Amino acid sequence: MSVALDRMLGALADPTRRRAIELLGERPRSAGELAGELGLAPPAMSRHLRALKEGGLVEDGHPTFDARVRIYRLKDGATSELKQWLAETEALWSRQLAAFKAHVERGP
Repeated sequence: MSVALDRMLGALADPTRRRAIELLGERPRSAGELAGELGLAPPAMSRHLRALKEGGLVEDGHPTFDARVRIYRLKDGATSELKQWLAETEALWSRQLAAFKAHVERGP
C-alpha cells in the first residue's frame, strides 16, 4: 500500500470525517457550515478538515466574492487508488476463499 492510501484510510477511519465527506458530497461548504452541521467547535472541525486534506480527499478554495472564506469540496478522482486497492484485495480474498472451500470439500 502507498503512503497516500494509508493517509486516506486513516482519514476515513473517523466517523466524523466520514460524515463530513457525506455532507461535502451534497455540495461544497465552508468550515463553519460543516462545524455547525456536525456540532463541532471550529478548532475541532479544522483538525478534521486538515486530516481529510492530507488524506487527499478534499480540497479548498476561495470564492470570488470573499477571499477570506475557504470553501471545501470533494477532490475529483480522490478515491481511484482506494478503489483499485479494494478491487485487488477483493480478488485476493475470493481466490483464498475458493481455495479454502476446495480444501474443505476434499476432506482429510
